[in-house]
Amino acid sequence: MSVQRIAVLGATGSIGSSALDVIARHPERFRATVLSAHARVEELLALCRRFRPEHAVIVDAAHYPRLRDGLAEAGLATRAHAGTDALCALASEAAVDTVVAAIVGAAGVASTLAAARAGKRLLLANKESVVLAGRLLMDAVAAGGATLIPVDSEHSAIFQCLPHDGDADRGGVRRLLLTASGGPFRGRSRESLAAIGPDEACAHPNWSMGRKISVDSATLMNKGLEVIEAHWLFAMPPERIDVVVHPQSVVHSMVDYVDGSMLAQLGRPDMRTTLAYALAWPERVASGVEPLDLARIGRLDFEPPDHATFPCLRLAYRALDEGGAAAAVLNAANEVAVSAFLQRRLRFLDIPVLIAAVMDALHDAPHQGLDALLASDARARDAAHALIHRFAA
Repeated sequence: MSVQRIAVLGATGSIGSSALDVIARHPERFRATVLSAHARVEELLALCRRFRPEHAVIVDAAHYPRLRDGLAEAGLATRAHAGTDALCALASEAAVDTVVAAIVGAAGVASTLAAARAGKRLLLANKESVVLAGRLLMDAVAAGGATLIPVDSEHSAIFQCLPHDGDADRGGVRRLLLTASGGPFRGRSRESLAAIGPDEACAHPNWSMGRKISVDSATLMNKGLEVIEAHWLFAMPPERIDVVVHPQSVVHSMVDYVDGSMLAQLGRPDMRTTLAYALAWPERVASGVEPLDLARIGRLDFEPPDHATFPCLRLAYRALDEGGAAAAVLNAANEVAVSAFLQRRLRFLDIPVLIAAVMDALHDAPHQGLDALLASDARARDAAHALIHRFAA
């Protein structure tokens, strides 16, 4: 069995760290040959000392001298690189078999597309690549002959439950059901959320996540973005993608079939499960995650989402209905709104109001090609910043 050569893009983040944990458990199968970080140069150097990759990339070129010198001081043969162009080149490198696309935000889109065009085994954890540029990504996957395996727990679950040939219609799929924990405010009334602050919104009941994605979970925008992703990843029309709230976060998503069957994937809320599955697919390997004890869990609950209290989910469906650059606008406006909320410049309940206002202002944004989508992203951010002053946090 040949060793799979893996580029971990975003190696210092939570997904990258989980991927490297799984890789380290199977040195006979996997080797991290490329590691990247945006600006955390000391953390990247520490990973290089442990994994001894062939290449290390720091996207923020200001940190390149420290990366270069740190590698030399450690006596490592790892080659130092800087910038997005270097990242894209290494993601396309013939000596790389698999790319873990774990860079957060729009910064990860170019390297993800590069890996897809180069026909890599692409382990996708970068939401923006699909939300911002879903059609471009799927076209690149098809043109390059890439194998795309989603890492996000919900989409991994659907991937595992779909027919092996990937043809949902021929396989008799009726709909996809994405599960949502409901976040920290499940069951709360809209009125009760008027005065909540960032620390409350970031206190997720089940998952340990960064502050931005924790707020997305609290508003249900994370589930809205996942609906958009599912539409592109599985070629499924929006009306056949539903969301169900499942507070235990044990069932990660489900596929409903026309014969009345429903398949679900269950597991602990630990990203190492989906990463191990994606790295070894179609085989399975140990991930380091403890098995489920269903008797101890005792019960699994499900309920519909509250669209009135959490309107961000409805905005995501609106973006799919509008098409074009609407999803890019939605995503950009949300990032600005969440940042403002975390800085206490925007109230929690004003997050969807601001996003809707930006979508109204830019409903006809151009969307042909990545440059146009990135331009729409930038215009949406500018519009959101311009509107924030209307809201007194």
